[in-house]
Amino acid sequence: MRVCNIPAARKLWTRSEGVELAEDDRRAELTEYLARNPGTSYVALSAGTIIGAVLAGHGNRRGFLYHLAVDSKHRGTGIGRELVDRSLAMLKSMGMKRALLLVATNNRKGCSFWKKCGWESLSFAKHMGIDL
Repeated sequence: MRVCNIPAARKLWTRSEGVELAEDDRRAELTEYLARNPGTSYVALSAGTIIGAVLAGHGNRRGFLYHLAVDSKHRGTGIGRELVDRSLAMLKSMGMKRALLLVATNNRKGCSFWKKCGWESLSFAKHMGIDL
């Protein structure tokens, strides 16, 4: 993913059920994120149009995946899996031993996808957050 892909990726994420953009998912913040995490985020193209996107990076200790989405017309074709695999391979090459993500508990399709990809629910942890 490059900075020029951000507007189209944001449009895809916005129209994809189960993907929620936050205030810090504006173009400026995503541009900074890509600069801090070069080569970890990917897009899939068809005829020059973004049909899949994943935002990924790390905090020097663990990898993180955000906002995986594939256009509804292209789901079930392996695009999502390929995007995830590429991001995870890059994170692993950077020394990350584990990656984490958040998926809404009511996002049944998303939960099913991640489980098929080998991800596990973390029963020993509860996600928490605070706005700064």
